[in-house]
Amino acid sequence: MKTQKISKRSKRINDFVIKIATVNGTGSASANGLLLKALFRMGIPVVGKNYFPSNIQGLPTWYEIRVTGDGHNSASNEIDIVIAMNAQTYKKDLMSVQPGGYLIYDSTWPRSKLLDRTDISVIGIPFSKLCIENFEGIRSRILMKNIAYVGALAAFIKIDISIIKSLLNETFAKKKHLATSNLEAIMLGHDYVKENLTHPLPLTVKKLNKTKNHVIIDGNTAAGLGCVYAGATVGAWYPLTPSTSVMDSYQAFCSQYRKNKDGKNNFCIIQAEDELAAIGMVLGATWNGARAFTPTSGPGISLMSEFIGFAYYSELPAVLFNIQRTGPSTGMPTRTQQCDLLLCAYASHGDTKHPMLFPANPEDCFHMTLAAFDLADELQTPVFLMSDLDVGMNDWMSKDLEWDNNYKPKRGKVLSADQLEKIEKFYRYYDSDGDGIPYRSLPGVHPKGSFFTRGSGHNKYGGYTEDGHEYQEVVDRLKVKWNTARKMMPKPKIKYSKKNDIAIIAFGSSHGAAQEAIINLKKNGIDVNYCQIKAFPFQNSIEKFINKHKRVYVVEQNRDAQMRSLIMLDLELDADKLLSILHYNGNPIYANVISDELMKSEIKF
Repeated sequence: MKTQKISKRSKRINDFVIKIATVNGTGSASANGLLLKALFRMGIPVVGKNYFPSNIQGLPTWYEIRVTGDGHNSASNEIDIVIAMNAQTYKKDLMSVQPGGYLIYDSTWPRSKLLDRTDISVIGIPFSKLCIENFEGIRSRILMKNIAYVGALAAFIKIDISIIKSLLNETFAKKKHLATSNLEAIMLGHDYVKENLTHPLPLTVKKLNKTKNHVIIDGNTAAGLGCVYAGATVGAWYPLTPSTSVMDSYQAFCSQYRKNKDGKNNFCIIQAEDELAAIGMVLGATWNGARAFTPTSGPGISLMSEFIGFAYYSELPAVLFNIQRTGPSTGMPTRTQQCDLLLCAYASHGDTKHPMLFPANPEDCFHMTLAAFDLADELQTPVFLMSDLDVGMNDWMSKDLEWDNNYKPKRGKVLSADQLEKIEKFYRYYDSDGDGIPYRSLPGVHPKGSFFTRGSGHNKYGGYTEDGHEYQEVVDRLKVKWNTARKMMPKPKIKYSKKNDIAIIAFGSSHGAAQEAIINLKKNGIDVNYCQIKAFPFQNSIEKFINKHKRVYVVEQNRDAQMRSLIMLDLELDADKLLSILHYNGNPIYANVISDELMKSEIKF
C-alpha cells in the first residue's frame, strides 16, 4: 500500500484541539471517553466537550478534546485535528479545521475531490474495511469502527498505548471478552498508521505531572454527591434534559452509602407526574424537616413557579438545581446557555426574590450544593443552584473533592421541644432578632410549635389576614431578610492586577474562558481586572469593584444581558459603565470571543 505523506507543520506539544465527528448511538461516547482519560492518565490537562442531538440515535454528534498543557479549562474553537467518521457532515467538518491542521477520514469509500482543501492535510484510513475484515455482524462492525480511530489517533499523536490497554481492562473488568474485542479494534487503527503512514503528526503529547490530585467528573455527578454529603434524604423530579443525571448520580450514591444496617433505603426518590408536583413534594418534605431538592431546567422552573412563590411567602426551605439549556420554550435541550437568571431570581408572581449560586465547574457544584442546603435552611427560602449543560454534562478536569469531617449542617432557626416548652406562645412569622428571619418549628416536636397559615395573606403572628397594613409588615420583613441574605452569600472572587480602568465580570461556566481571555488580552497589551460573581443577591464588594473602573464588561451566555440587568436592578447602578459581551449560540463560550469583543469595543474609547 502506498504510504501517505503528511505535510510538515510547526511542532506543538500538549497544545492542540481534536474534534471527532460521528453518529449518535454508535458507541463513539466510549471511544471519546477513552481518549480523554488516556491523556489525563498521562498527566496532561484536558477539556472535553460533547455536542450531541436531543434524539436517541442517528443524528450527527461531535466531541472535542482540548489538550492544554497550560491547564486552561475552557473550550477552544481553533480545531487542529478532525476525525471525520460521519459522511453526512464531511463538508462541515472539513471547514472546521483551521489552516495547517489535519482531517482524518474513513477512506473505505471514495471521497469527492470537492471535499478537499489545499491548506490542510487530509489523511485517509479505511476504518470500515478493516473492521469488516476482522469482525462479524453489522452492529459489531459499526461499534468497532468507532473504537479503531482511538488507536489511529494514539499512533499519530503518541498517546501511550499501554495506558489505553489498562483503561480497557478497568472498564471491562467483568466482561473480558469486550476488553479483548475493543483492544483488537484499537490495534487495527494503531498498526495501520504505523505501517502505512508517515507519523507522528507534528501535534503530539508528552507525559506531564499536572493532573495529580485531580479527577475527570461532570457537574451533575458532583452535585448529586453534594446532595448526599449535605444530608438530603428526599429528591423529587420529573425527567428533563440536561438535569436528569443529577438525580441519577444521587440515586447511585445513595444506593451505595444511604443504606441502613438492615439493608433498607435511608432515602426517598420520587419521579413525579410533572414538575409542579415535584416541587410540591419537596416542599412537603422540607416542611416536615427533611432536606429535599429537585433538579430541573428552564421549562421546569416555568411550571414550578406557583409553588416557588408559595415557598417564598410561606418561608419553606428548598434547593432547586437549574441545569440551564438553550431557550426560549423547549429551545435546544442539548445545548448550553446562561439564560434563566431573571426567571429564577424573580420566579413566581408578586414581589419575590430568590438566592442563586453560580458554580463554575464540578468542584463548585459539589461545594455549592452544600452551601445551597445550608442557606435554604438558614434563610427558610428556596435557593437555586444555577449550573448549565456545559458544567453539568461535560467532562471536566476538576480538583479532588475535599471533605471536612467536621462539617455540620446549618439548620438555622429551628426550635427544639425544650425551647418550645420554655416559651409562652410561638409565633411563626415574628422577627424577634431583627434580621428578618423568624423561628420555625417542625411537625410533631411539641404542641406549642403548631401554627396555621397558608399562601394567602397572613400577619407576623402567623394568623390569617386581609388587612393591608399587616400584609405590608410581612413583605417588608421579607425585604429585611433579603438584606441579611446578601451578607451570607458566597463572596465574589476579585482580582486586581494593577490600577486598571477596565474590568471583566463573569460567572458560572464563563469563568474559565474569562480567565484565559485575560491572559490573551495581556499579550496584546491590555490589562484588566476581574470579578467572578458566585451568588445573588450581590455583595457590596461587587458594587465597590464596579465603581473603581471606567468600564466593566459583563460576560454572559444569553441574548438579553440578563446578568447586567440583574446587577443594575439589585445594586441600583448606573448602566453607562456596564458593557456586555454576549454569546448565545448554544456552544460553550470561547476565550477569543471575549478578548476579540473587548478589543473591538475598546477601539471606540
